[in-house]
Amino acid sequence: MLYANPTPELILAAAKNHHEGSYSSNCSGLIENITALVSDLFAGRHPNYQKADLSYHNFDHTLLATQCFIDLAAGRIKNGAQPTFTGRQFALGFTAIMLHDCGYLKVRTDQSGTGAKYTATHVERSCAMASSFLPSLGCDEAEIAGVLNAIRCTGLTSKIELLTFRNDVERVTGCMVATADYLGQMADPAYPGKLNGLFAEFEESNDFNNVPTEKRLFHSAQELMVKTRGFWTFFALPKLEKDFEGVYRLLAQPDGRNPYVESVDLNLSVIDAGVLR
Repeated sequence: MLYANPTPELILAAAKNHHEGSYSSNCSGLIENITALVSDLFAGRHPNYQKADLSYHNFDHTLLATQCFIDLAAGRIKNGAQPTFTGRQFALGFTAIMLHDCGYLKVRTDQSGTGAKYTATHVERSCAMASSFLPSLGCDEAEIAGVLNAIRCTGLTSKIELLTFRNDVERVTGCMVATADYLGQMADPAYPGKLNGLFAEFEESNDFNNVPTEKRLFHSAQELMVKTRGFWTFFALPKLEKDFEGVYRLLAQPDGRNPYVESVDLNLSVIDAGVLR
């Protein structure tokens, strides 16, 4: 289900309802603990990290992506998709999507710029943070490796075929996490209004990494908006289909409609209309 303004309480309730209604094993503790941890991280309540300071890659994005992951997990069960997941495996996937963008957060002593400067390195920073947090939440080394692989699948230039997964469930989890990352943001009803913030993040990252003007993908928010439909048509959608094994199709309703894809299409029309004005 698409929410314009998700809350951690809403997402936690959705995850627990899915978990308790779908699996025999009880892993709600990990779901509750990771939700509390990530909520504290983004709100600045963690002793080592500042409050999130980005307008695009913020806690709302994480929650939207997490809701999409829950919907994908529910779609797998409704469609009898193989391989089947255990409750623990769902909880580990939930953990990966919740942590996938924590690498944008700044440590307490970092007083320059915003977390946008970490755009190019946020995936590996997220992995490093996950590695430090998860042992205390009861995850073993093999489980942590699976979570890190799922996070790595979200990188814009990630090549999932080069990652080593222990089993098919971990590979599919990576596909689901990456799919949820793309669709969670692009299907967001507020997506068109957030693109100025996304461009500002790109600009700060480019400045931080001394990327020459002529090598930057976008030179204005307007150019980013003009190119958004092409990004979906020629990059994101083919990636969802091929690299991530078309798991987005599990979001379709019984009548064949896919509310996430329909929302993306609507957003693209809104963006196109704004560009033409």
